[in-house]
Amino acid sequence: MSGKIISIMLVEDDEVDVMNIKRAFKKNNINNPLYLAGNGIEALEILRSCGTDDKPMPKIILLDLNMPKMNGIEFLKELRKDDKLHQLSVFVMTTSNKDNDIIEAYNLNVAGYILKPLSMDKFMGAVAALSNYWQLCEFPV
Repeated sequence: MSGKIISIMLVEDDEVDVMNIKRAFKKNNINNPLYLAGNGIEALEILRSCGTDDKPMPKIILLDLNMPKMNGIEFLKELRKDDKLHQLSVFVMTTSNKDNDIIEAYNLNVAGYILKPLSMDKFMGAVAALSNYWQLCEFPV
């Protein structure tokens, strides 16, 4: 990461999951700026307004699939069509273990597909693993 702190976007409609992710970030000492969106439409609006010094573009998106207004797969389709946003790294974090969701997500170039675990310990471990991954990666400026 060349010593730079990257921004992260969480696209999640469930307030309990948002709280759990924030808790997992805190427990794992993840201090990256975090943008929050409750659905795909809101996420695209936020992303399209980013890219300035005071509002840097998130480099990583944590995405739920089952959301109102625009679900995760619909969001991915729009994201990949957008010249400004198509290169963003997306990790799906969802309860959906349907084969067609997994296949479609990977066909839309997600970096990973993580099933939300039921226990908090497993959830903390998943967030820690993601943090280790993105600390090792280099992202375009």
